[in-house]
Amino acid sequence: MFIPNPYRPGAGIMPAYLAGRETMMQNADEIIQTVKYGFPIRSVIYYGLRGVGKTVLLNRLLDMAVTADVSTEYIEIEETGRSFREEAALHIYKLMEQLSLARHAESYAKRALGILKAFSLRYSSDGFSAEISVDPLRGISDTGNINNDLTELFLALGKCAQEQRRGVILFLDEIQYMKKEDMEALFLALHRVNQKGYPLVVIAAGLPKIIQIAGKVKSYAERLFSYIPIGALDEPAAYLALTKPAEQVGFTYTDSAAQEVYRVTEGYPYFIQEYGKWIWQKHKDENPISIHAVKAAYPDFTNSLDKAFFRSRYARATHRELEFMFAMVKCGKLPCTIAQVAKIMHTKVQSISVLRAQLIYKGLVYDPARGLLDFTVPQFDEYLKRTYSNALSTD
Repeated sequence: MFIPNPYRPGAGIMPAYLAGRETMMQNADEIIQTVKYGFPIRSVIYYGLRGVGKTVLLNRLLDMAVTADVSTEYIEIEETGRSFREEAALHIYKLMEQLSLARHAESYAKRALGILKAFSLRYSSDGFSAEISVDPLRGISDTGNINNDLTELFLALGKCAQEQRRGVILFLDEIQYMKKEDMEALFLALHRVNQKGYPLVVIAAGLPKIIQIAGKVKSYAERLFSYIPIGALDEPAAYLALTKPAEQVGFTYTDSAAQEVYRVTEGYPYFIQEYGKWIWQKHKDENPISIHAVKAAYPDFTNSLDKAFFRSRYARATHRELEFMFAMVKCGKLPCTIAQVAKIMHTKVQSISVLRAQLIYKGLVYDPARGLLDFTVPQFDEYLKRTYSNALSTD
């Protein structure tokens, strides 16, 4: 009898059982319900390392908002690709459609669509081609100043949501990739929406560096958002993330087997799904699943991680950036300081500061505290050790 693999590793793929995020979902539900009833509330940014489930959480919250009859749109910010201006035009148009504005029955609806059309004509050439039958409202959102124009667009959307008595939530993933000028415009628009008391919020997720980026863009960013860390699961939650999917198809783990998975994965949700997949694939005929099965699947687990998770990050670094990261590993315990890295590279701190900045920009390295450095990808140092031992053994 065929029994499907209950584990779902992958970028943003919802696991069969979402463990350890109950408090976050409860708090988010308060935001959703508050907006639903037409009240303003502070927006949220979730931040954490790669593989902790930020995108999964955003998707779950989006589902909760849809169930609550709150209008939603989801934008994944890319390092390269469609500009945020075009994305904003497209998704705000879709939000207006959700707010049933296509009938153009109300004066505020016509005005909002006119503002949107003027904005999209000014900022989008081929990227946004939705048909809006009203005439563009000139001189409001087509000034060429993105701070002014996005603010006017958000105010129009917020007013429509208020009049329709239906909240609006814009979900933004990988927010750290936003250009400085776009992020500044977003913050200004959201700040003005809050002042007007409109039921429009942003729920975003990004790497830890977003806290520093946001603070540099606007000093009031710390008051504009609640910054919520999302990290590895503790042992009880990790146990549930591993065992609950298996229980759904009639399988269990011995305690020692579950403990071994937690030891290896350190509670990172993506790693648990990946390890569980290989344990199941190799030893699904064994029930309960033993520590022997867990250890036997370890080579397949690490090989899969190396090829699918780690290598793509490694490939993004230049030769000099790789030297910098190898030096971080040679520091021993992480996080380390840039002074330690400079010493290992036989150079001065000033000469490698640019490399540090480049690696932070690429999302490979972050500073968990002032003067410290660590990898944004959990266990990336272990990957470098087992895969590039020759490079690490040279001085």
